[in-house]
Amino acid sequence: MNLLTDRIAVITGGTSGIGEAAVELFAKRGAKVLFTGRNADAGKKIMTRLSAGEADIDFFPCDITGLQDIDRLRTYCENKYGKIDILFNNAGMMTESGEIDKILVEDWEKTFDVNITGVFKTIRALKDLVIRCQGCIINNASIAGMHSYVTGKTYAYSASKAALIQFTRQLAKNYACYGVRINCICPGIIDTPILGDRDRNEYAKRIPLGYVGKPEEIANVVAFLASKDANYITGCVLPVDGGVSLG
Repeated sequence: MNLLTDRIAVITGGTSGIGEAAVELFAKRGAKVLFTGRNADAGKKIMTRLSAGEADIDFFPCDITGLQDIDRLRTYCENKYGKIDILFNNAGMMTESGEIDKILVEDWEKTFDVNITGVFKTIRALKDLVIRCQGCIINNASIAGMHSYVTGKTYAYSASKAALIQFTRQLAKNYACYGVRINCICPGIIDTPILGDRDRNEYAKRIPLGYVGKPEEIANVVAFLASKDANYITGCVLPVDGGVSLG
């Protein structure tokens, strides 16, 4: 039996990369998927592509940094579904890395606004819909935010993802009494638009498994954490990185 059949899944940042892969996988596994993103054209294209089959999906244009957008999303979910079984906070961003004195203050603030404050706003608005059905929340952080992994000069990105990891752990402890599971994935080097035009072959040399990960491989882990097979897992910070964080 498909463990995601008829479950309501809300996926932020669902118009590309890991988010898009999760939308497609969840729909294939029988979930009713509402995905969000700022790129309305990309959202419509995904809707057209997936709706040709039996996928039950819907797109809601939304910028998670805007309170009005989040309030509109909350109202839409309440009216259409009345609950949320799975909330995957995937939306995120990374600016150019570099020396600390070269980082623009506005880039630093924007990174935190999306990667941690946007997740806070989303969870704050939607958590009661998750509590109603003892659902689960999965946050997309990064190995860059892990205490045990330090590399490069992605100061804003790494710091914001570290904050998201700790936020996840605190939420997991405080909302377990409601039957809500909250976990965090930490992808490594994944072939998504966030990598830009960087050389994938050079990145692959750093990874013990020998290749840059695919968005679908991350989506598989998210689907597991969202399923009943993971019923006893909460507060988990899970690297999905081909071993690169082993150092």
